[in-house]
Amino acid sequence: MAEHVPAPLDDPSPRRARLRNPFAGDAFGRAAEGFARMMGTPAFLVGMTLFCAVWLTWNSLAPESAQFDPRALNFTLLTLILSLQASYAAPLLLLAQNRQDDRDRVQAEQDRQSNERNHATTDFITREIASLRLALGDVATRDFVRGEIRDLLEELEDHPAAPPAPDADTLRRILREEVEAALAARERTGDPTPSKEQDSP
Repeated sequence: MAEHVPAPLDDPSPRRARLRNPFAGDAFGRAAEGFARMMGTPAFLVGMTLFCAVWLTWNSLAPESAQFDPRALNFTLLTLILSLQASYAAPLLLLAQNRQDDRDRVQAEQDRQSNERNHATTDFITREIASLRLALGDVATRDFVRGEIRDLLEELEDHPAAPPAPDADTLRRILREEVEAALAARERTGDPTPSKEQDSP
C-alpha cells in the first residue's frame, strides 16, 4: 500500500478561486464620484427639469388609459423615483466629498514637503552667500590694488633705483686698470717691487 506523501510547502494545493470584490478597488469610488459630479452640472438640472415636466404633462393631459402615474394618485411613482434619487444622491455626494478631502490632504502634505525643501534650499543658499561675503572680505579689491600700485610708483619716483651691477668682464677690466695704476704709481715713486728670487730662501 503506497504511503501518502504530503505536498511540499512550495507547492500549495489549488485553492478555490475567489470572486473579485467590485468595491475593493478604486473603480467604484471613481464611478460614484463621476456620477456625483454629473449631478452638480447644469445639464443634469436641465435634463431633470425636462424629465419631470414631460412626466407631469403626460400623466395630466393624456387619456386615463395611457397614464402610468395618474394625477389622481398624486404622482406616486414620480415621488418614489425622486425620493430614491435623493436617498442615493446624498451618500454619493458624501463619498465624493470624502475622496476630495483625501486628495486635498495628500496635496497639502506634498505642499508641506515642498515648502520644507524650498525652506532648506533657501537656508543653504543664504549660508553660502554669507560665506562668500566673508571670503570676499579678505580678497583685495580693485581699488585696493590700484592704491598699492600708486604708492609703489610714488616710492619709485622719490627713490630712483640704483644703477645695475657690472658684469664679470667689467669687474676684471676695472681690477686690471687699478692694478696697473698702482704699479705705475709705485714705479714713479722709486719703490722697487721685490722679485721672486729675493723672496725665495
